[in-house]
Amino acid sequence: MATAPLVVVSGPSGVGKSTVVAAALEADPSVWLSVSATTRAPREGEIDGVNYFFVTRDRFEEMVHAGEFLEWAEFAGNRYGTPRGPVQERRSAGIPVILEIELQGARQVRLSDPTARLVFLAPPSWEVLEARLTGRGTESPESVAARLDAARAELAAQGEFDDVVVNTDVRESAQALLDFLHG
Repeated sequence: MATAPLVVVSGPSGVGKSTVVAAALEADPSVWLSVSATTRAPREGEIDGVNYFFVTRDRFEEMVHAGEFLEWAEFAGNRYGTPRGPVQERRSAGIPVILEIELQGARQVRLSDPTARLVFLAPPSWEVLEARLTGRGTESPESVAARLDAARAELAAQGEFDDVVVNTDVRESAQALLDFLHG
């Protein structure tokens, strides 16, 4: 059996990655979304093992040294990583996989798995992105400023991706991801 496709979705914080990926999974439940590990604290309503595996910095470091991550990165003062084993198991079983990760992680996946298709989710405009980030109300002004600074760098890296999807409509963006997974 051929290895199932891997689509990596990346883009600036606030662009709607989680919303678009959720819509893709709702439209096609056969696709598996990898659950990342993170050192950040859970947001209201997030569930350990469902939204993320919430781990301490020490545990995360142990996982890095043990080679347990397909990729990992530090973003906005927190670490995020994709556990390697579950991704390989699903793909080997013929199950298409989506990773929802930041730019640094996408670059690592590009190096470790050239068969992965990297998709950059872009905002319709800078103003829309800024409004989404400031409207969350879940982060300090300093954190929002850091995310906006990071977004500028991420937007400049769009050319490194195989495809760019402008998130003007969630369902259309989700369908684009599914098209990439099912060719």
